[in-house]
Amino acid sequence: MKKQFREALEDSPIIAAIKDDEGLEKCKTADSRIIFILYGDICNIGDIVSQVKAAGKIAMVHIDLINGLSSKEIAVDFVKKYTDADGIITTKPALIKRAKELELYTILRFFVIDSMAYDNIPKQLKSAKPDLIELLPALMPKVITRICKATSTPVIAGGLVSQKEDILELLDAGVSCVSSTNPQTWFL
Repeated sequence: MKKQFREALEDSPIIAAIKDDEGLEKCKTADSRIIFILYGDICNIGDIVSQVKAAGKIAMVHIDLINGLSSKEIAVDFVKKYTDADGIITTKPALIKRAKELELYTILRFFVIDSMAYDNIPKQLKSAKPDLIELLPALMPKVITRICKATSTPVIAGGLVSQKEDILELLDAGVSCVSSTNPQTWFL
C-alpha cells in the first residue's frame, strides 16, 4: 500500500487539491494520481471520496476541514469506516497517530508562519511520524529548503502556488511535490 502511494508521488509532482464540486469534476482528468479533498461534510464526504476513487485516484481527506467531524481520534475512525479514503491530512499529530494505527496514509500539515512554528516541526515529526509533511505557504523556498534538508520525511509544499515557475522553484528547493487548488497548475 505504501509503495503505491510513493510511486504516485513520484509520478506526478503536482497534487490536485479540491475545495468544491467544480474542482472535483476537474481533478478527474488531471495528471495527478493523488487528490487532496479540502471540503465536504459528514453527509457527503463518502460520495466525494467515491468519485475520486472512481477516477482511479488516491483520495486524501483533509480531516480538519470536513464539517461535522471533531478534532478527536474518532473522526479518523469515521473516515476509515464510512469512506474509501486512502489517507488523511491534518494539523493534529494525535490524528496522524490514529490514522497510522488504521493503516491510512498520513500527511501532517504545518503552517510555517513564524520561527516558533518552524522550530516546532522536528518535535512534532518525532512524535507523530507521518508519511509526509505539507508546508504552507509554499512561496518561501529558503525556509522550505532548510526543512527539506533537516528531515528524512518527504515534503509537500502548498498554498499560493499559481505559476509553473513557482512549482519549479519548489521542486529545486527539495520538495517531493506541490499541492495546489488552482486547476491551471494541475495540467502543467
